[in-house]
Amino acid sequence: MYKYITVPLSRFALLCLLLSPSAWALSLDEAKAGGLVGETPSGYLASVSPSANTETAKLIATINQKRKAAYAQAAQKAGVQIEVIEARVGQKLFEKADKGNYLRHTDGHWYQK
Repeated sequence: MYKYITVPLSRFALLCLLLSPSAWALSLDEAKAGGLVGETPSGYLASVSPSANTETAKLIATINQKRKAAYAQAAQKAGVQIEVIEARVGQKLFEKADKGNYLRHTDGHWYQK
């Protein structure tokens, strides 16, 4: 479906840098390793458990806010809708997820990679 849409590699590399600030890396890695958060097909984080604690919810909200801003900027530069960037990055995040990380299927159920 997305084979006709290309985002230059340099833009994707910049987007990846924006999405993984070192200040969050350890906390995000711990949350993923602990099964608290997972990646969604839309390129955003979500809580694996419906009863996420405040710290986890805050981490998700903060990172998703930064991701949305980066996606919007990339979409504007590429001249495409933000949903295109969200789906492309979501696909890349699924591919690059570590073994054992949680991923949410399009039907809503969670599974471990």
